[in-house]
Amino acid sequence: MYDFHTHTFLSDGVLSPIELIRRALVRGYRAIGVTDHVGTGNVEYVVKTLVVDCANATNRWDILAMPGVEITHVPKDDIDLVARTAKELGAKLVTVHGETIVEPVEPGTNEAAVRSAFVDVLAHPGLISYEVARLAAENGVYLEISARKGHSLANGHVVNMARQAGAATVLDSDAHEPDDLLTLDLIDKIAEGAGLNKEEAHALLKTNPQNLLAKLGFGPVPASDSRP
Repeated sequence: MYDFHTHTFLSDGVLSPIELIRRALVRGYRAIGVTDHVGTGNVEYVVKTLVVDCANATNRWDILAMPGVEITHVPKDDIDLVARTAKELGAKLVTVHGETIVEPVEPGTNEAAVRSAFVDVLAHPGLISYEVARLAAENGVYLEISARKGHSLANGHVVNMARQAGAATVLDSDAHEPDDLLTLDLIDKIAEGAGLNKEEAHALLKTNPQNLLAKLGFGPVPASDSRP
């Protein structure tokens, strides 16, 4: 399993980074992005801490742990700056907290995210427009299908816009505590509930994560399950 969006007690999660990674490994993960919430004030502290813990976990255990950030409720005009700063500090993965339908995210955040050359994933983009989804496709920004309660309400719309625009999608847990981590059964249910056909589900769960890992500069990381 692959997951590009999780949180620790460096933001609003409950586990330390190293414990989150350990629990993900035991759950069957092969790759995990640890992407705590950041803004202009805390990005340096979060990234530097995650770089150390993710490197330690990757070196000691059979899991790829990627230090990352989720740029959250930052003014849209500052998203590119914070994303660039995170990458310069050592973040391997930059996600942006998209315009979910359950939070008052500043309008225009989705577009600012997909226009940034330093953003990799647009998390829970809510009622994303076709035009912004098309920009995501053109710029190689992945759109998230969310396993998190509330954010997941727009999954069907996100799938539809991604399908029309040719944008790639990934399924993420947005985990804040241990029970939020993905399972194979949950993954299947989310894919089916989002209206994906068999070919699209395979791309969401296998092909697209591998392509994103390659984009981030990592080699192949085989999935932990044997399903086609």
